[in-house]
Amino acid sequence: MDPEDLTDSEEDEDDDMMFFILPTLYLVSTGSEEPCHTSKFSGAEWICEVLEDDRGEGYAKFRMEPQILQKFSDFLRSKNLLRNTRGVSVEEQIGMFIYMLSRNASFQKMSDRFEHSRETIHRHIKACFDAITSLTDEFVKHPSTETHWKISSDPQYGPYFKNCIGAIDGVHVPITISDYEAAPYRNIEDSLSQNVMLACDFDLNFVHVCSGHEGSASDAAVLYAAVECGFEVPSNKYYLVDRGYANTPSFLAPYREAAYHIEEQSNCQPSDYKELFNLRHSKLRNNIKRATALLKMRFPILNVATFYQIETQAKIPAAAVVLHNIMQGQRDDDDDDDGWAFNQAMPVSSRRTVVLPSGDDAYGNDVEELNNQCSMGDALRDYIAKKMWTDYERNRR
Repeated sequence: MDPEDLTDSEEDEDDDMMFFILPTLYLVSTGSEEPCHTSKFSGAEWICEVLEDDRGEGYAKFRMEPQILQKFSDFLRSKNLLRNTRGVSVEEQIGMFIYMLSRNASFQKMSDRFEHSRETIHRHIKACFDAITSLTDEFVKHPSTETHWKISSDPQYGPYFKNCIGAIDGVHVPITISDYEAAPYRNIEDSLSQNVMLACDFDLNFVHVCSGHEGSASDAAVLYAAVECGFEVPSNKYYLVDRGYANTPSFLAPYREAAYHIEEQSNCQPSDYKELFNLRHSKLRNNIKRATALLKMRFPILNVATFYQIETQAKIPAAAVVLHNIMQGQRDDDDDDDGWAFNQAMPVSSRRTVVLPSGDDAYGNDVEELNNQCSMGDALRDYIAKKMWTDYERNRR
């Protein structure tokens, strides 16, 4: 692609620039940083260099393979969600956006790297946020109701979890917010965060994201808010959840009184049906932990507080999830799970490290609508666990 081969259309002049103007604190903190533009290429030329790279080094620059970046740019252009502007192609706009998410790059660093003014960077990042989050329904879809092969092919899980379609977890993402608005976002670790609900299938694709809720909200409360906003579980199907959620027919939790994680059980030898259920539940539910770890590896911006307005900070997890699913969908069939991504380091801009909750330790009975379903959830769990234990005992003889 020739960097000069751009449509000579006028850029919009009515963008709300204050939407992306950083606080003075941020400008002061980044003003002393060394320019990061060490390449001999301009931003447009650098994008061309990445897209035409035949040495396999493109992924390390963006956390996205060059061919996926090109396909996604073509897709956005065809949907008229982004367009070439005078001096900035769609490819470069997406490149800026991925660069920001994958490196937690400041606007100063992006300005240095792409050789555009901060005003231009602001405008195109805003356009990318709007375009990518508008694709949530298209790329973050409900999972299949068919039993996944990872369950049906493994005697530990099938047929016991045949109606399981995925797993859910709550993830805290650091935020920056004014002091007078901060109280609801202060979590149990006394840091500021938003509590994001993530649901995934067993291919490590995210099937739902609910972001923007205060860090003080419980995982169960965020889940119920997602249900109230349209998150549906098909009849007779369920997701696996941890002890921070109510145990219901749609959201199957482990037994509270029994050891749960593998390391909690002596030699992984369960002593009763509750421990056996918890052991296998934990191993199967580990898919959401792997998917979340992969998401954060690809987009380290989720590990630090940013300086956007709170409405924009709430969009960051949703945008990352959309891009994650697009990248997952373009992977080759012979890729070995997610190991390839974990073997490549990505330098990121440092920010103040904060301590975040890893999830609720126990369900606090704070959602009455879920409490009313617990007896049915307990009956389903007992049925699965006791059948599992009967077969386990028979096979041990």
